[in-house]
Amino acid sequence: MVEQQTLNLRVGSSILPRFMSELTTSNFYVHILKLTIILRNKKSMSEKYTKTHVLFPIGAKLVVIITVLLLASLGAVIFMVSVLSTQDVQRTAEENNFTLNIRAGSQAENSIVSVRDAVLFYLEMLEFHPAVEQDPEMRRFFFNHNKNIVSVGVMRRRNPTFIHNEQFLDLNGINHDTIESYFVSDLPVVSDTLLLYNASPSFNITMLSAVFLHRSSTGNEIVKVLFYPDELSESFGTGTNTSFLINNSAGLLLHPDTDLILEGANFSSLPIVATMLEEGDNNRQVSYIHEGIRYFGSYFRITGTDAAVITVISHDIVFEAIRDITKQNIYLAAAVMFITICFIWFFSKTISKPARILAAAAMKIEDGNFLINLKPQTNDELGLLEESFNKMSTALNIFGRFTNKDIAVRAMRGEIKPGGLPKHATIFFSDIRSFTEKSENFTKAFGDDAANRIVLWLNEYFSHMVPCVEETGGVVDKFIGDAVMAHWGTASTSGKPEEDAYNCVKAALMMREALIKLNAQRPKNETGNPIIRIGCGINTGTVIAGQIGSDERMEYTVIGDPVNLASRVEALSKPFGADILITEDTWNLTGDRFITEEMFPVNVKGKEKPVRVFAVVNFKNHEGPQTLAQVRELLNIDTPDFSKMGSTDEEEKKYNFGGQKQSGIKDGDPVIKMTSFGSSAWVKGPAGKPVPVYFSWNISNAASDNKIIVEVASDQYFDSILEKREVIDSLSVSISMKPGIYWWRVYPADNSWQNYPNGVLAVDING
Repeated sequence: MVEQQTLNLRVGSSILPRFMSELTTSNFYVHILKLTIILRNKKSMSEKYTKTHVLFPIGAKLVVIITVLLLASLGAVIFMVSVLSTQDVQRTAEENNFTLNIRAGSQAENSIVSVRDAVLFYLEMLEFHPAVEQDPEMRRFFFNHNKNIVSVGVMRRRNPTFIHNEQFLDLNGINHDTIESYFVSDLPVVSDTLLLYNASPSFNITMLSAVFLHRSSTGNEIVKVLFYPDELSESFGTGTNTSFLINNSAGLLLHPDTDLILEGANFSSLPIVATMLEEGDNNRQVSYIHEGIRYFGSYFRITGTDAAVITVISHDIVFEAIRDITKQNIYLAAAVMFITICFIWFFSKTISKPARILAAAAMKIEDGNFLINLKPQTNDELGLLEESFNKMSTALNIFGRFTNKDIAVRAMRGEIKPGGLPKHATIFFSDIRSFTEKSENFTKAFGDDAANRIVLWLNEYFSHMVPCVEETGGVVDKFIGDAVMAHWGTASTSGKPEEDAYNCVKAALMMREALIKLNAQRPKNETGNPIIRIGCGINTGTVIAGQIGSDERMEYTVIGDPVNLASRVEALSKPFGADILITEDTWNLTGDRFITEEMFPVNVKGKEKPVRVFAVVNFKNHEGPQTLAQVRELLNIDTPDFSKMGSTDEEEKKYNFGGQKQSGIKDGDPVIKMTSFGSSAWVKGPAGKPVPVYFSWNISNAASDNKIIVEVASDQYFDSILEKREVIDSLSVSISMKPGIYWWRVYPADNSWQNYPNGVLAVDING
């Protein structure tokens, strides 16, 4: 248990009224029950209307019912229209695509056949009239009537013949050598089949190459023709349907996208091309998916050639009109629903609106906001309910100020169950320095009005401290006079003990900052508004948390040894000259996130081993004080005289500063007593250089020539001995020590005495 001295109200009955402490620990649920009984007695009709209140407003029911009916009917109509229209549009799209494919194939066939027939006619003229070959006029005549033909090459074994459309070559910057080199290249030929090749990549212009056999009087000749397919541009142009020409190797010959032609694209990976090459038929309609897009396609093989025309259209394009119609129907249905809902809404507004306001107010109360002020919307039963709700919220708000609102809300939600639970929590205590003296000054200055003045002064202080706890996820357990008790990791937790401990220390640093700003606004030396300085103690451990009390009075609090230790550590902040002290358990969880300085270990009543205590300086890598000395200067805290620590009767009862207490010594027992300093000392010297520390002692009931051992260690358990001296025939020794914290002890070499002096020594730096 926290000691009675810590828990007592320091203001006294003359300063803080008794009823405040009683209300602080009042049972939240009991008062709610009493309030409900009072309201029912005053308004007997309220109970009746509360019972007849339905969970779902009439307006909501009407809106839901009408909406469901409209959605069902309109949705069924839209679905049927969409399905039937989709089937019809699909049939039409397939027929149109097939028709366009046949038309494009026929045009391509006519164009290719006309090129072949014109070339064959010219070759027959050469065979019967050889002089035509040397007649330029005949060539011009031929190309004037066949402007789409670029060049013709007759590949005889000994003497190949070439004729060129000079006007086309000059216009496009193509020379004879380029074309003749292309003709000489190996282009396969098949008997009775006109083979088509894409010559565009070789000349960087859209051109096709036709290769076929010509049977002349001298034998078979390979004829190669370059021609420009300008007549097919309309059939293979852009549009909703896309037509393109490929050969039997899936090489692209014509396409609306000229870039694909110029780069010599191959469409062998296209599913419709694979189907055409696999089936071997002349025409077919195919539905396929390519790169995640569905297409309708048709192909048409050109008779006498190895080429085929393919026409495709995207599924999305086909059904775009259907989607538009469906959207229009949905918009129309939405408009009808909107008008219907508006009508129902306004019709039921007088019922649904007050109900929604009451529901929202109830949710606010559930969230802990008890200050509700409803304005009755109607003069019927709902209006009467709103008036009763206002009275209830006012009463709840009053009771919420005299209990922990957060705990009450959590209990109301069922998040806190009756009974106690073990919690790994961080406990916080804070206290105002010299509060008794300040309260006496209030009494001297203001007489009978002192109590009111002190309460106002404390309320201002608490109003700045409490938000620091709540903003970091802590719970204010109680106000013990001028003291604050809070804890983290109990009613609510961040999920990790490390984070709960960090939030607690963070809250203490926030309190320091808030108090600095608050004190800066206070006039100096004003009795009615004195400067406030506080000390904080923090400890972490496993506590029992739960609702403790009787059936009439109950509060959520924590009990256990960690709570007691946190209270006692807070009391150490004044003699240590620090405003925030944490124990080793808290330091182990948060030490790497804060700048801390270790104090002397303290033997606390009820603890077998000394307790390590750390002063919190600041956040790491944060502006502000970086040492405890800077904190003392910032908060105007006097540097303590460590040699006098534990000198008062009150401190002697609870603490032993610096080492083990010499207890159980009887009169006449041999005892070594230090004469140079007590159990603790503070020595200053230059930085980085050893400081000579003079140890001296006296021995009672023992020979002065006994061998004495003096040991200096870096820890209170003497696991790491830094210096060990054997002293014979002397009662003093000087040991040089560098700046740091050390533990020392003096004992006889034969270790015949169980009680020997020991303590802690701080070697500091001057300045």
